[in-house]
Amino acid sequence: PRPIPSASAPVNKNFQKNFTPSKKIQKNPCVPPLIVRHSIRDEQLVTRPGGTRQLEKTIDEKMETPIAYQVITDRITTLLEQGTAPWRKPWASAQGFPKNLISRKEYTGINTWMLHSSGFSSAYWLTFNQAKELGGNVRKGEKGTPVVFTKQLPPRLVDVPNDNGGTDQMLDSKKLGGRMLKYYTAFNLDQCEGIDIPDAGPRYDHDPIASAEAIIAGYHGPTIEHGGGRATYSPTLDRVCLPERHRFEIVAKYYNTAFHELAHSTGHPDRLHRFDKAAEFGSENYGKEELVAEMCAAYLCGKAGIENATLENSAAYLKGWLEAIKKDARLIITAASAAQKAANLILEAGK
Repeated sequence: PRPIPSASAPVNKNFQKNFTPSKKIQKNPCVPPLIVRHSIRDEQLVTRPGGTRQLEKTIDEKMETPIAYQVITDRITTLLEQGTAPWRKPWASAQGFPKNLISRKEYTGINTWMLHSSGFSSAYWLTFNQAKELGGNVRKGEKGTPVVFTKQLPPRLVDVPNDNGGTDQMLDSKKLGGRMLKYYTAFNLDQCEGIDIPDAGPRYDHDPIASAEAIIAGYHGPTIEHGGGRATYSPTLDRVCLPERHRFEIVAKYYNTAFHELAHSTGHPDRLHRFDKAAEFGSENYGKEELVAEMCAAYLCGKAGIENATLENSAAYLKGWLEAIKKDARLIITAASAAQKAANLILEAGK
């Protein structure tokens, strides 16, 4: 939308006549009205058509944060309406499909999907006892992932008449036993300690983005640790864990991931107190919090000037959670209000 001249700026009547505020801005109750400030800064010598030269006053435009939020919200809404590609984890995993660390055999069937989508950077998995056999251990508090398999039961025993008038029990190959579904618990190598890592996956060299680094450095919130293959926030420990920056093929997506987890931290009881207790994964409350965090991350990426590299994947992530909690895209507008409060808390902390 075009800027609205203030009383101190020269009034262009044609501009006022033709100006129409954005309908989306008018209808969105969660976003404050458009605010654009103008101030007369200086006079400069300008060459006009025909070679004439004259002094003109230069106008300094300063876009306030609310309109930046609205621009991002509108772009996300448009992407959701158009349909988005599935969300892609932006950091690199070790090469190959999930496999057992000892046997190096790849898992099959539904196990491939369950293990591959678990969010770890390593492709290697092992049992609790296998970790001990290798001289390491599973870190305290880590939760395993079930690996299912079927076991073929032996053929059934049948009674067969013998020469003595009695019966003998024999295996009937024509009556095979059934199959029993069983499972065991496996842990990813990222969840273990004291075990050598066979491969670390691809590494990408990036220069940090100063504007994004300034936002993170200015927010004196949770502690931030790097390592492993998961991006998480622990309200109990007030700690954010992130994969290293060189695991991300696109550096802007590292900051988007960091902003997402920092957004979660704003819900801590000592800050905005957005969650009273831990929500179950996949529940409506969990999904709503994910919407807030990703919207906030999109706003912060916009503030850092890197949204063009991250917004499409953010929209895909939002779409996934909207479908998971069976809500429509209008919930984005509700999440936008809480996301703005979270973004403001992070940004104002650095001032």
